[in-house]
Amino acid sequence: MEKLPASTGWQWVKQGFSLFRKQPGGMSMLFLGYMFCMLAVSIVPLLGQMLPVILVPVFSIAFVQGCLNIDQGKRVLPSLLISGFRKPAFPSLLGLGVLYILMAIVAIGASTLVDDGLLWQLVTGQLTEEAARAAIPESRMGLGILLAIMLYVPAAMAFCFAAPLIYWKQTGLGKSLFFSFFAVWRSLSAFIVFAATWFAISVVTSQLLAVIFGRTPLMMQLMMPLSMILTIIMHCSFYAAYRQIFGVPVDENKTVSLDKTGE
Repeated sequence: MEKLPASTGWQWVKQGFSLFRKQPGGMSMLFLGYMFCMLAVSIVPLLGQMLPVILVPVFSIAFVQGCLNIDQGKRVLPSLLISGFRKPAFPSLLGLGVLYILMAIVAIGASTLVDDGLLWQLVTGQLTEEAARAAIPESRMGLGILLAIMLYVPAAMAFCFAAPLIYWKQTGLGKSLFFSFFAVWRSLSAFIVFAATWFAISVVTSQLLAVIFGRTPLMMQLMMPLSMILTIIMHCSFYAAYRQIFGVPVDENKTVSLDKTGE
């Protein structure tokens, strides 16, 4: 894994747009199928709140596999949604989802050390909107959020490429987290540009719609499909990053080095 320049983050974003343009319909149908599946699992008794989050790594495989299909000149079909449920990857992907839940609990729970549990109560829905507005100005929730972010960011680096590493490289859960963390760490400047670019795209898009249409129901109706498209392209950009760092996947569980392919 070579260290990449900061400008590479911008290249990943451009490559994400390029991948999406090749099969916008297929990737959009894949995303709609994903949303339907998430809605379905959310109504499962007792586990309905956690199960959609736990299954995120499993379903994320559908999008990177879809991008691989585009690279290989194949069609992107809704059947890709079951890609992450195949063995031997599925148990590790499921474990990754459980670990993500635990990480989020630890990060938000740690904020209680400085803000008397206000952020935790807000996230878990224990505070009403009116009570939150009254409590926030006199609280230290800003410090709580900062502490949660400080704990979340290193964990997010470890989770970044863990799912595709498990699926394509057949690495164990621990190794996938290890390699993912150091892949991001070695090219941190590129990932900062990547994240900053997507943040800017999101802000500019929402502000532009607000200027043109005002904060009206029409603006919200337009924002929903646009957000969906940008989310899909972000997945495509993420695949572009994986492809450059770890090599071009040649099928579901094999990869070939970029150096060997000459790309």
